Amino acid sequence: MKACIVAVGTEMLTPLRVDTNSLFITERLNEIGIDVRLKLIVGDDVEELAELLRAALAWADVIVMTGGLGPTEDDITRAGVARVLELPLAVDESIVDRIRERFMRRGLTMPEINRRQAMVPRGATVLPNPNGTAPGLWMEQGGTAIVLLPGPPREMKPMFDIVVRERLAARTKGAGLFRRVLRITGRTESDVDAHAQPIYGKWTSQAVPITTTILAVLGQIELHVTAHAPCRAEADAALDRAVAELRDGLGDSLYSVDGRPLEAVVGDLLRSNGLTLAVAESCTGGLLASRLTDVPGSSDYLDRGVVCYSNRAKIESLGLAERLIEEHGAVSEPVARAMAEAIRAQANVDVGVGITGIAGPGGGTLQKPVGTVAIAVVGHGEARVRTFQFIGGRDQVKFQATQAALNMLRLMLKSQSGR
Repeated sequence: MKACIVAVGTEMLTPLRVDTNSLFITERLNEIGIDVRLKLIVGDDVEELAELLRAALAWADVIVMTGGLGPTEDDITRAGVARVLELPLAVDESIVDRIRERFMRRGLTMPEINRRQAMVPRGATVLPNPNGTAPGLWMEQGGTAIVLLPGPPREMKPMFDIVVRERLAARTKGAGLFRRVLRITGRTESDVDAHAQPIYGKWTSQAVPITTTILAVLGQIELHVTAHAPCRAEADAALDRAVAELRDGLGDSLYSVDGRPLEAVVGDLLRSNGLTLAVAESCTGGLLASRLTDVPGSSDYLDRGVVCYSNRAKIESLGLAERLIEEHGAVSEPVARAMAEAIRAQANVDVGVGITGIAGPGGGTLQKPVGTVAIAVVGHGEARVRTFQFIGGRDQVKFQATQAALNMLRLMLKSQSGR
């Protein structure tokens, strides 16, 4: 089944508001086997809304509309749908009574303008809204279900879960779209696809068809692997086989097969091996420590993080030799390694990480341009040190540096644990 989601409201066509409802609705529709093919935002113009609705009715099995059900003149969703379906609108007095009672419970008198929210197209099913004044509506046209939901998420979400989901699920007979998110780092999008496409290209024609989407995200590549299956058990079996094939094809660059971020994967490796960690950061300004501590339970393995931004801080906080910095420069592999070794010894932990670089936009030279970052991971008699050249703005360089540091740490831990 194919779905179209329409968000109604001129405010969402400005920089001041973002349509988040469509993300929630997409997730819920996918769970019951409905594939979202199109998302739209339309302003408060009844003619434009009607035009979009006519086009969607030509192909969609489900149309979910949010917003535009309020009491004011710019709330045009009911009128637009009634116009396309050629249905008269009439006030449902029972809805008026419920709205009036809601105002009375708050010690207020219902404004007459709220009667607009009780306008119902002939034959529509009214969907109760215990969290607001605007009821939802359910209509059908030529086999297409048309669902009108209020815009505020606190009203829309429970209405969908309690009232709408069951109605739509009955149409899909238990089938669903079941997804796994695989994450890869240290490789380009084209390189990942060159290795993965021969694997996933054959999956669309198998008994449980699987579609794959490849996405380039800052510091990593994501593969979204989706099975179209009659039940979760069949989907899981097919997805398990698919993930195993991709793991064989992509090797160690594939770090997560269940959507976990890199910092969580690294944390689990540290915990399972009973290891502790400390980090010394310069250009990343504490971002590595912040990402590590975003993971609940990170106190099991992270001891401390030190931001030694200036050369003086590197000397005074970590005890680095001034001569080392003068000889190699603050952004260099010897300094990164010395930082990692110093913080490891200072904290008396198993593993130390050192990061030093030029995040920009200034500070670069011909020999060390903006984006140059040296990273070291030291522990258990092993040291991994590497210089990277990242592209992008300051925030992007900082994030990519922490991603590279986490991946170097992950690979070291896997190597030492034999996994």
